[in-house]
Amino acid sequence: MVQQRWADAVLTVAFEELEPTSAFPVVPGRRWGPGLWWSATTGRHVACGSAAMRAQLMVLDRDPDVVGLAGRPVQVLWRTGRGQVRSWTPQLFARYRDGTALLADCPSRPEAGGQRAWKAATVLQAACAQAAWTYRRLKPLEDILAANLKWLAGYRHPRNAGRLGLMPAVLEAFTRPRPLIEGAETVGDPIEVLPAVFHALWHGQLTTPLDVPLQERALVSLTTRRAQHPPSPSPSPSGSGSGGSLASSSVSAGERTAAKGAGGAARANGRRRGGGQ
Repeated sequence: MVQQRWADAVLTVAFEELEPTSAFPVVPGRRWGPGLWWSATTGRHVACGSAAMRAQLMVLDRDPDVVGLAGRPVQVLWRTGRGQVRSWTPQLFARYRDGTALLADCPSRPEAGGQRAWKAATVLQAACAQAAWTYRRLKPLEDILAANLKWLAGYRHPRNAGRLGLMPAVLEAFTRPRPLIEGAETVGDPIEVLPAVFHALWHGQLTTPLDVPLQERALVSLTTRRAQHPPSPSPSPSGSGSGGSLASSSVSAGERTAAKGAGGAARANGRRRGGGQ
């Protein structure tokens, strides 16, 4: 890793292009360990360390305003009021189409990480605000939403769009709201058509309520407007003594030269790698 001032790093480093600064830990006894998420947004793998983080990656990978994703690409260091050096490595980085960004942690429960996590959250919120970015501790998804997204994620790859001409027919079938299976059957054999329907639901071309179980009678319709990424949240509660001055950030060394050369220009020009699959 290399170390540089935060104010410089946010302008010159394309964090979405970096490898993790450190590996996600393997915790004995856990049912789910570190792995890789194939991103439909970037066409590349993103390191993830838990089921809670994978769920948040699903949400961000579907967001049409997100153009870049990375797992643990930066470690932030700062000094406390007593001069002590502290550090924190956010789990997730997302780049938005407008050049802003999100640093996030994905706790499996609100109290995860204890006081150290809340103190770090206060520092990271202030640091991100300096760059017009956002830091958030993302709330775990509701079970039904997580299950629906997991199902649709299985169809995110471009191969599920089907043969030439199938996707336009699928979208035409749902120009008015109708049950999922009914629309699929008007296009052709559901065995062939349903993967394309799920692919369109994943990518936001079609829409259906995801807070209820996804089943064959679920109402599906053509999407009429794009979603926008949420505004910066209000400050989270923190423990006492969490203040400090931000000193620097550490980034993956192997990618630094290229990232530094491309990051600032890309941010200034609003040019980011994007486009869903």
